[in-house]
Amino acid sequence: MDQVINCAVSVDDSIDVDAVKLEISNSILVKHPRFSSIMVKDSCGRERWRKVEVNVDEHFIIRRESQITDDPSISDEDAVNDYLADLSVSTPLSLSKPLWEFHLLLAHKYAVLRLHHSLGDGISLMSMFLSCCRRADDPNQRPTTHGIGASSSSNDRKIWSLLTKLLKVIWYTLVYVIEFALRTLWLKDKRTAISGGAGVELWPRKLATAKFKIDDMKTVKKVIPNATINDVLFGIISCGLSRYLDLRSPKALKEGLQLTGAAMINLRKQSGLQDFSELMDSKKGARWGNKFGMLLLPIYYHKGGSDPLQFVKRSKAMIDKKKLSLEGPCSYKIGNFVMSFFGPKLAGVLNYRILSNTTFTISNVIGPQEDITFGGNHISSVRVTSSSLPHAITMHMVSYAGKADMQISVAKDIIPDPKVLAKCFQDALLEMKEAATTIAKS
Repeated sequence: MDQVINCAVSVDDSIDVDAVKLEISNSILVKHPRFSSIMVKDSCGRERWRKVEVNVDEHFIIRRESQITDDPSISDEDAVNDYLADLSVSTPLSLSKPLWEFHLLLAHKYAVLRLHHSLGDGISLMSMFLSCCRRADDPNQRPTTHGIGASSSSNDRKIWSLLTKLLKVIWYTLVYVIEFALRTLWLKDKRTAISGGAGVELWPRKLATAKFKIDDMKTVKKVIPNATINDVLFGIISCGLSRYLDLRSPKALKEGLQLTGAAMINLRKQSGLQDFSELMDSKKGARWGNKFGMLLLPIYYHKGGSDPLQFVKRSKAMIDKKKLSLEGPCSYKIGNFVMSFFGPKLAGVLNYRILSNTTFTISNVIGPQEDITFGGNHISSVRVTSSSLPHAITMHMVSYAGKADMQISVAKDIIPDPKVLAKCFQDALLEMKEAATTIAKS
């Protein structure tokens, strides 16, 4: 699908171009097999990786002008978001060199790392990025990786008998795998003001950032038994999209209308970030690359005035069922089977159809818990988005040092006001926090 990941990193001080190039030249990145190979076709037309010599200078694009845009009133954040939105539809990665590049936007103190998704998934790439960074409070230490991620709960063993749980696993897996197959064939969401579809990945884009505090999400999580940050995030998405649809098409939508999101889940044994050395060691079993399954996560439209915490409770109930199923591993095995026996073209077509028949993409990658530096320069934010998906709205959240930024990429002819949508998400969390605080005090 030629999907490209765009990671925007902002720093506090002016970017030293030579220092950044030196850091990259000495990093594991240029030595990694995927980052030092190009994709070629053999005599039978099959694509293969071929090792090449990496010229770091060829992978750097330096923008030295004072502004990306002609309007000096536009903030650095908005200017970089506009730049990323343009890149996502107008500038593919060159196939004549390894599929990654750095854009240094010197006037805005931003570095944009662009990578083809074939180089790795979010867990792999974030783990590699952190291997090149250092903790701000101790430059001799690398950022924390082990222990970052959602831990599985053992309460299930105490509440349900093993037989009951096994029956639920079988039932939910059967139901969700059948639904997955139907999505591939013909089943699709009803059209709304935020629907995309085949070809929408080529439409012009806009980008906005929704900003959250992890502590606010934890406040909400505490008042809902056994809830996780992902439950809260999906509650925010559900509430925020309902609010936005109320603004765009009031009285036009049926209460309880289903909107389906496509979410990717890590299938490695360790949840969350991985130790980079273990990713590169085939004997460890963590495995570099793309090792994720797809979940279809439905949300339901509800008119304004609802208790905001109800969105989280409904999301938790749905996600708990998904966790009991084997939908993620099954989707990975099915995709791997199709790829192995029928080739990447058919696998790509099936994947594309699933996305065309759903409404949005959502991902959440856990970043470092502490402040970090790269090449001695303090990093103030890390944001990620991706291109080439046939959704009118894609959302990618990355947490960093107590904050979480969600990049919202939209097809601007369908969703012309992504900042309004971002505010709907932010307001949803604030209302949830207020309701949770009231419950905690009572």
